[in-house]
Amino acid sequence: MDIILIIIAILLILLGIIGSFLPVLPGPITSWLGFLAMHFTDYVTLSTSFLIITFAIATFIWILDYIIPAIGTKRFGGTKYGMIGTTIGLIIGLIAPIPGGIIIGPFLGALIGELLNKSDTKTATKAAFGSFIGFLASTFIKFVTAVIYLGLFIGILWDHRHIILK
Repeated sequence: MDIILIIIAILLILLGIIGSFLPVLPGPITSWLGFLAMHFTDYVTLSTSFLIITFAIATFIWILDYIIPAIGTKRFGGTKYGMIGTTIGLIIGLIAPIPGGIIIGPFLGALIGELLNKSDTKTATKAAFGSFIGFLASTFIKFVTAVIYLGLFIGILWDHRHIILK
C-alpha cells in the first residue's frame, strides 16, 4: 500500500507542475496533495508544521492567481472597470469551451471593461496587455512553486531511500 501511495504522490507532484499551465488544475495545491499522500505512508512521516506551511503557501499562490491579472491591468493604466473586466473575463475564460480561454478571457475582459468606461482604444489595449502580463506572471509563480515542491519531494524521498528500498 505504501508503494501505491508513493506512486500517487509522484503523480500528484507531476500533475501539479502541469496544473501550473492548465487552468482546471490548481498547480501548487495539487502538488501539495502529493506531500499529503506521502505523509500517509509508513516510510515517510512529514511534520505537521511542514504540511501546514506548504499548504498555506499553495493556497496563497492559488488566491494570487486570481488577483495578479487584475493587478497587471491596474499597473498598465487600467481603471476599476478594466480590473472588473479582467476578473469577469478570467471566470468566463475558465468555463468557456474555447482553446486559450484562460488567456483570451482576461485580455478581452479588460479591453471591454475599459471600452465601457469610455477609455480610448490605446488605453484599453494597454490595460488588456497588462492583464496578459499579469496572467503570465501568475503562471510563472505557480510553476516555480510546483517545481520547488518537486525538489522538496525528491529531497524527502532521497533522505528516506534506505527505508523505501528495503
